[in-house]
Amino acid sequence: MQEAYLLDHPGVKKKILHGGQGPLPHFPKGTKLVFHFQTLLDNFERTVIDDSRKNKRPTEIFVGKMFKMEVWEVLLTSMRIGEVAEFWCDAIHTGLYPMVSKGMRLAAQGKDPLEGQTHTCGMGNLFHYHSTGFPELDELMRTPQPLIFIMELISVGDPLSYQRESWMMEKDEKLKVVPSLHLLGNALVKQGRFREAAEKYQEAVVLLRTVQSREMPGDEDYINLDRLIIPLVLNYCQCMLELEEYYEVIEHTTELLDKHKDCVKAYYKRAKAYAAVWSEREAKRDFQMVANLDITLSRLVQRELSLLSERMKEKYWEDKERYWKILEDREKEPETEDISEMDAKEESRGEHSQSPEEVKDAEEGKNPSLAEENKLDTKSEESAAEANHRITALTEGKDWQQMLRLIMLLQDEGNFNVKEHKYTEATAKFKEALEYVDHLQTKVSLLNENTVKD
Repeated sequence: MQEAYLLDHPGVKKKILHGGQGPLPHFPKGTKLVFHFQTLLDNFERTVIDDSRKNKRPTEIFVGKMFKMEVWEVLLTSMRIGEVAEFWCDAIHTGLYPMVSKGMRLAAQGKDPLEGQTHTCGMGNLFHYHSTGFPELDELMRTPQPLIFIMELISVGDPLSYQRESWMMEKDEKLKVVPSLHLLGNALVKQGRFREAAEKYQEAVVLLRTVQSREMPGDEDYINLDRLIIPLVLNYCQCMLELEEYYEVIEHTTELLDKHKDCVKAYYKRAKAYAAVWSEREAKRDFQMVANLDITLSRLVQRELSLLSERMKEKYWEDKERYWKILEDREKEPETEDISEMDAKEESRGEHSQSPEEVKDAEEGKNPSLAEENKLDTKSEESAAEANHRITALTEGKDWQQMLRLIMLLQDEGNFNVKEHKYTEATAKFKEALEYVDHLQTKVSLLNENTVKD
């Protein structure tokens, strides 16, 4: 078929390569278009820049949703389902193609499609030039030129035939969906399906925050949206408490309290989460805030504090017994191991014993290997002395009960750092706890030796 200019769209020529099926579809706003495309340079070689068939899935756009390559919507809405057509587009239509291509390439690699872009509108990103990371796209950004697009329209989706994502909804649509999500979340909670309920509450919060981001902070609409968000976040946190995801609760309630200092329910839920992860001081502080903000909850707070105190006592004795068991198990190791180790050390000393002549040579530097061994021995002695000094500084003025308490505390802090992916800090906490354990074990060994002698 001969090339023909598309009516009302200057700078675009179309050539049908394979006819489609049926009549031309209707394309109302929100229609999903699924298609494959190839992008070629308008040169003698017709160099292929992009080919969507190399990706795992075809490309999708939605009619009327401000896709950066606006001309693609024009091209695709001129096609029938199953049709393959070649389009020549003038440079006035292809200026944004390098950015679009980069985004699709990054998305195909599982990366953020907006990586490297600054937050500007329309053509702004072109004038704020950065390398795309792809030489052929950088060249198109420097010198915009006509491009050829070969398109195959695979399917046309009715706007009502699929669940629309939040970014496709208008403001009024989002506000209408939120109450339904809230009620659905409540119904799921009653059924004990807390994970699914949390997802519904979270979806509603995302919709409201998207709408809120377009409002001016402090305006009436902004404040009203904030009031709608608070109960949804609290419901989400309650689900997380039920699912025992306590650090998730702490994170979201803290974020809420940064904006709303007098939110009693947020303090209460955070206190429950802190209590569950053995953060006694923080839990008591939040429970006290609940009582201060709402005096009618004083009895509830007293019950919670009593329960927390009992749980902390139980944990203290459980941890104490556990650590004493560790010490006892170490004490029960066969004494023969100690003897064999001593024999091995004596043999090692015998093998490496030096004659007076060798010692003299080492001192005068005539025997480098022996001199090096002496240096290593000196270093090991110095490091041992440093370790002993550190342990003495750590344990000075502390009795065994205080040390056991510190061991438990360090273990909790280490576990918390692991959950926060702070592995360096966690290692330091566990190492310090082990130093206390080793010190207590040494004390028990000495005590047993003295008892045997007596």
